[in-house]
Amino acid sequence: MVALVTGGASGIGAAAARRLAAAGEHVVIADRDAARADALAGELGGTAVVADVTDPEAVGALIARAEELGPLGIVLLNAGITAGQSGIEDIDLVGYRAIMGVNLDHVIFGTAAAVPALRRAGGGRIVATASLAGLVAMPGDALYTATKHAVVGYVRSAAPTLAADGIRINAVCPGFADTPLIAGAKSQFGDFPLLTPDDVADAIEAILERGEPGECWFVQPGREPAPYGFRGVPGPRGGGAPPSVDWRSGQ
Repeated sequence: MVALVTGGASGIGAAAARRLAAAGEHVVIADRDAARADALAGELGGTAVVADVTDPEAVGALIARAEELGPLGIVLLNAGITAGQSGIEDIDLVGYRAIMGVNLDHVIFGTAAAVPALRRAGGGRIVATASLAGLVAMPGDALYTATKHAVVGYVRSAAPTLAADGIRINAVCPGFADTPLIAGAKSQFGDFPLLTPDDVADAIEAILERGEPGECWFVQPGREPAPYGFRGVPGPRGGGAPPSVDWRSGQ
């Protein structure tokens, strides 16, 4: 079987790619860093692809390339960036579009492109790398928090539909991890415990093994990763089942 990892040349993506290769998967490593992707693919006997994950056509071509190598069984939508701005007053549109494109669009485009291939393989797994910032507010980076909340909401909402086709979609929500994403700010953490990429790869392995549709697993140093327990929103007074609404029809 084939496993695809976006943002797979370093950090969490590279750690997960190594686990998948050790489990016998042919790993397709998609990354904008061609040299690192090539080096890791060579180490793992996988395939490196340079792709713009914010472009739906490029993502479609990436899925097609993965499927050429065999039945596609696992898709890890892991690529991500930070905003570099507060997102409250100093909106820089180029940076705003970039973080929305990488952190959110790529998860949606990747899922939409992967589903037909996973159906052809008889089912499979999609895991999106979100963040604890997808479960709780992260003051100081409102745009990053917005994208990760959106990923969590998308995964939870898409899960019932995909489960009917034997496709399970989940999110992994790590706390602060010692990856290139925080390299510029690492000194600010002091003695605060950081996750390692392998800690997050452990959680991804657990999700692939026993995660239920739509679960979003938190990952924190010193704790076993587990599904986050969302509280239900109180329903309307008077009871009754929630309506099943097809928003596409306007009904």
